[in-house]
Amino acid sequence: MHTCATLASLHYAVKLAIDEMMDEERRRWITSLEVARLAGVSRSAVSRCFTPGASIAERTKQRVLNAADQLGYRPNAIARSLNTQRSGLVGVVVADVGNPFYARLIEALAIEIQERGRAPVVFVAKEAGATDALLRELLSFQVDGVLVASATLSLRVTQLYRSAETPIILLDRMASDGEVVTGDVSADNVAAAAMIAELFATTGCLRPAFVAGLENTSTSLERAAGFVAGLDRHGLKLAARDVGAYTYLGGQAAARRLLGKRDRPDAIFCANDEMALAAVDVARSEFGLRIPGELCVAGFDNTVSSALAAYSLTTVDQDIERMAGEAVSMLEASLSTSFAAERLRIPCRLIRRATTR
Repeated sequence: MHTCATLASLHYAVKLAIDEMMDEERRRWITSLEVARLAGVSRSAVSRCFTPGASIAERTKQRVLNAADQLGYRPNAIARSLNTQRSGLVGVVVADVGNPFYARLIEALAIEIQERGRAPVVFVAKEAGATDALLRELLSFQVDGVLVASATLSLRVTQLYRSAETPIILLDRMASDGEVVTGDVSADNVAAAAMIAELFATTGCLRPAFVAGLENTSTSLERAAGFVAGLDRHGLKLAARDVGAYTYLGGQAAARRLLGKRDRPDAIFCANDEMALAAVDVARSEFGLRIPGELCVAGFDNTVSSALAAYSLTTVDQDIERMAGEAVSMLEASLSTSFAAERLRIPCRLIRRATTR
């Protein structure tokens, strides 16, 4: 009885050892040389197959992919980065993912980066002031470049990135004088805001108001400038101005102040949709105003909520997909050639809906 128990234990121990050996074999990293042998191609052909943009015949590529699938081969991105001196990582820094515009922008950027064979590393700042610290942290990841979708970024940090020879592209924001960046990409805010002014003026609005986002940010300043210039071309002046911090709550407070005036405005242009939706709600529920009969409202961004039947908000559509594509292309160009700083403004489209006449 004792002997049987001992043999059973020995048999079990041997089985465990064999299983561990098999597991170790399965865990072993398959090399590109093994794939090349199975596919009957050179090792360089395997490398080209897994290098985005590399030239390789479709028939050869399919043989390599079939062999890779059969062996369970996966390219070693870390090893490749050591050879190329590039990590293949692109940092994306945002400060307000609660804003629907930035959520869409992050998605578009991630898709663009991945389609070019790189991997996005997304850092989210809880508040705009935390962006600088995140940018420093990104340096430790040895990212090939950084895309920043944030209203605030200090001169000190952009100089830090320049000293590290890391390209930095700003999105939805213009670089300030003295900032050292590779380039910036944003909507043509001035021309877009002028379209709203044109719409208000030609539909009989006489006392237009503007609700800014954050003071002293290029996006809000450009939209304000374009709106005022557009009104001026029609002989109109800005009747009132307020600030809503690009948030729904901020938009509510700004709308209450504007509509509570004795000579209240008959049209409100908000620097984003979140504030415009709040203005519509306040005008209807708290002041009993008919929209657009007594008050016209327009926003900026063409978010999903703006198209809801309850609002049907007139707004401006930024071409987010193109913005993301241009930003990533600018970054790619800066990595491969001597690249001069570039500024790109992308045309917008006016979306007329039920909140304007």
